[in-house]
Amino acid sequence: MAATFRASEHQHIRYNPLQDEWVLVSAHRMKRPWQGLVEPQLLKTVPRHDPLNPLCPGATRANGEVNPHYDGTFLFDNDFPALQPDAPDPGTSDHPLFRAEAARGVCKVMCFHPWSDVTLPLMSVPEIRAVIDAWASVTEELGAQYPWVQIFENKGAMMGCSNPHPHCQVWASSFLPDIAQREERSQQTYHSQHGKPLLLEYGHQELLRKERLVLTSEHWIVLVPFWAVWPFQTLLLPRRHVRRLPELNPAERDDLASIMKKLLTKYDNLFETSFPYSMGWHGAPTGLKTGATCDHWQLHAHYYPPLLRSATVRKFMVGYEMLAQAQRDLTPEQAAERLRALPEVHYCLAQKDKETAAIA
Repeated sequence: MAATFRASEHQHIRYNPLQDEWVLVSAHRMKRPWQGLVEPQLLKTVPRHDPLNPLCPGATRANGEVNPHYDGTFLFDNDFPALQPDAPDPGTSDHPLFRAEAARGVCKVMCFHPWSDVTLPLMSVPEIRAVIDAWASVTEELGAQYPWVQIFENKGAMMGCSNPHPHCQVWASSFLPDIAQREERSQQTYHSQHGKPLLLEYGHQELLRKERLVLTSEHWIVLVPFWAVWPFQTLLLPRRHVRRLPELNPAERDDLASIMKKLLTKYDNLFETSFPYSMGWHGAPTGLKTGATCDHWQLHAHYYPPLLRSATVRKFMVGYEMLAQAQRDLTPEQAAERLRALPEVHYCLAQKDKETAAIA
C-alpha cells in the first residue's frame, strides 16, 4: 500500500516560478549526524571606531581619500570597482562560441552607521529608515543612466564580507544580469497569461495559506518562499503593487524599517549569533526602461542566509547543487515555523536587561 506523502518526511521537488528553476527538498536529511566543517565562533567584540578601518568616519581609504566625520549613512565610490563607466567595447566576435559584449557601470559602497559595532537589527527604526531613504535615492540617481541597479549586503565573514563595519554595496550596470533577466521573463510571462503581477498574487496566496509567513505588517509581508533554497531564506514583499524602491511612500518606508528590524532580530536570535546572509533588492529595470510600464514587476528583497544547524554549521552548495540543481535539508514550512516562534527582542538586549535586573 502506497505511503501517504508528507513534505517533512518525503523528498520532492518544488518549482520556483520567479526564477524558473526547481529545488529538491529532502527534509529527512536533517536526521543525519554532522561530521563536516564547523565554522569558528565569531569575534565577540568589534571596536566601535578604528582609525585604520577604511569605512570608519575620518579614516583614510586605500586611494588616499579621507572619509568625512559622518553621523548617518555615507555613500562613496568603491575604491576597487568591478564595473567602470569608461571600459572599451570588446568588439565583434569571430565565432558564435566566443561571444563578448561591453560591460560598463559604477560601484558604490554605503555605510549604514558611523559605529562599527552595530548591525541593522541593533540600529533604531529611524536609523534603518535613513538607510532605506538612501537606498531609494541611489536607485533613482543611478537608475537615470543604467538599466539595472543592484543593492546588496553581504553580512558576516561567512558570506565573504571583509569588513565588520555595517555597510552594503550598490552596483549599477549597462546590462541586465542573468537573474534579473530570468525574473523579467517570468514576471512578464505570468502577467501576460494571468493579467496580474506574479509576486503580488503570490503574496496574496501566502497570506491566505499562512504556513510560510514569518512576519506581517500594514504594508509588508515576510515569508519563507515555497521554493526556498537556503535553509532560512526569506522574501520581503510590499502588500500593494510597487515596482521600484523610490516609489515607496513615507508610511511604507517607516513600516519597512520596522519589519526589517524584526526580521533581522529573529535571524540573530535563531542561533544567538550575528546571523550571516547575503540580501538584495530587485525591482523593475531602470535607465531607458524607467518610463516603461513594467507593470509585471513587483519590488522585493531576497535574504539568503547559509546557517543550517547552529551558529557554526552552514549549508554548503556543492556537488549535486553545482552539477544538478539546488537541494535543501528542511522544508520551508519548518523554517518559517521556527522563525515565527522567535522573540522580536534581540538576544543581546535581553541579556543586558537580565544583567541589569540581577545587579539591581
